[in-house]
Amino acid sequence: MKQILFTTLFIFLFVQLTAQDQSERVSSFQIDSKILKETRNCLISLPSSYQEQPEKQYPVMILLDGRAHFSIASEVSDFLSSTELRNNIIPELIIVAIENVDRERDFTVTKLQTTRKNTMGGGRNFLAFMEKELLPYVNEHYRTTDQKILSGHSLGAQLAINAFRDSESTFDGFIAIDPALWWDKEVTIAKVDSIKNQAFEKPLFIATASQNPARATSNKAKHELLYELLEAKSDSTFFVEHMIFDDENHRSVPLLGLYYGLKYVFKPED
Repeated sequence: MKQILFTTLFIFLFVQLTAQDQSERVSSFQIDSKILKETRNCLISLPSSYQEQPEKQYPVMILLDGRAHFSIASEVSDFLSSTELRNNIIPELIIVAIENVDRERDFTVTKLQTTRKNTMGGGRNFLAFMEKELLPYVNEHYRTTDQKILSGHSLGAQLAINAFRDSESTFDGFIAIDPALWWDKEVTIAKVDSIKNQAFEKPLFIATASQNPARATSNKAKHELLYELLEAKSDSTFFVEHMIFDDENHRSVPLLGLYYGLKYVFKPED
C-alpha cells in the first residue's frame, strides 16, 4: 500500500514538472472513417526524443475515452520511459487518444433491449476502425514499430478484453481498467470459453477498483471470476495480470491502472 501511495505522489510531481515540455509535443488529427461513416478526432502525443532522433521508431498505444485520459496517460508514459530520471522501465511511446462520439455504441459488442432507442453493439465496427483505418494512418504518418497497445476504462476496458479474445487482433497488448463486466448479463465472462490459446500469447492487464462499498464486492468478484476463468482456459502461456486497488474508486483508478498496466504489458514475464 505504501508503495502505491508513493508511486501516485511521484507521478503527480513528475506531471507538474513536465507539463510544459509535454504540451509542446501534443497535436491532433482527423480521420475520415469509411467503416464508421463519420470523421473522428484524435489527439496524439509524441515522445520527447521524437524530433531529436529522426531514425528512431516507437510503439503505439491507442487510448479509448481519449479526452478524459490523454494527459495522464502521456505523463505516465513519459515518467516510465524517462531517460533523465533513469527509469527506462518501458520504451518511449506514441500515444493516440480517440475522442468520443458515442461510447455506448463504440465500446459494446452486444445490444441491450431497452425501452428507449439505443445505438449499442457497434464495438466490432469500432475495433475494425482502429485496426484497419486508424493504425494504418498512424503507421503512415509517424515512425512506429509493430508493437501496438490498446487501453480502455470501464466500457472501454470491456472492449479491450474483447479485442484480447480475438487471436487475430492487430494489437499486441491490452490494458483493461475496471472493466464493466456487468454489461449484458456478464457476457464478457460467459465468452471466455471461446478464446483460442493463441490469444494468451499476448499480455492483458486488468485493474480493479474496490473502494466504493456499494459496488466493491460485486465488482471485485466479477473481475476475480474473469481472471480465474482465463487462467483455467489458458494452455501453457499465460500473460494475464490482475491487480486490485482497495483505495481507488471507478473514477480514480485509471492513474494507477495505466502506470502498472504499462509496466506489465511491456514486461509480461515479470
